[in-house]
Amino acid sequence: MSIELDFASVLTQWPLLLKGVGWTLGLTAVSAVLGVLLGVACAWLRTQGPPWSRAAVGAYVELIRNTPFIVQLFFIFFGLPAVGLRLGPEWSSVIAMVINLGAYSAEIVRAGIQATPVGQVEAALSLALTRMQTFIWVVLPPALQRVWPALVSQIIIVMLGSAVCGQISTQELSFAANLIQSRNFRAFEAFIVATIIYLMLSIATRSALNWFGQRFLFGGRRG
Repeated sequence: MSIELDFASVLTQWPLLLKGVGWTLGLTAVSAVLGVLLGVACAWLRTQGPPWSRAAVGAYVELIRNTPFIVQLFFIFFGLPAVGLRLGPEWSSVIAMVINLGAYSAEIVRAGIQATPVGQVEAALSLALTRMQTFIWVVLPPALQRVWPALVSQIIIVMLGSAVCGQISTQELSFAANLIQSRNFRAFEAFIVATIIYLMLSIATRSALNWFGQRFLFGGRRG
């Protein structure tokens, strides 16, 4: 029994694949920015906020980290309409990815914050900086530098997790691959191509984020 592979029938559908890549990168970019900002805010509340905020953030983090992403996505897309809030697949995907990344990045950033020497904070406060100024200018930059590799890895995980969003008709890469194989019945070739593209996207995104962190966020700092 011989197996004949026909990748040409998949590659000829390159506009669909390109559109899927665009959606995947777009979802990742928006969720990375908003998710990390949410994570930083939650980390600050959990380390320096009032007791009620620490408890609320802790409950949010544990809820998200201990439930599957697809359940979170389905809850937003299928569950919220039951209470009158109907969102499109793209908005549902973005919100689910932001909420998911926010919970994981909150714990990652919190670890970096807690590694900040106490003397560094006391020195900033002695210079008449407010606690918020101290956090933004003194604590946060070195904390992000310490945990940046872990944050980048989590962003990559969220990007790969966006493949689930095709289940609610978000037109990302896995949705495109599934649509192509439904047209030409070349499922093996379609998903091999998708796998290779995901691998290339992961490598490129990791390299770009590492470069961006060193070039713009840390200002040439050395750990």
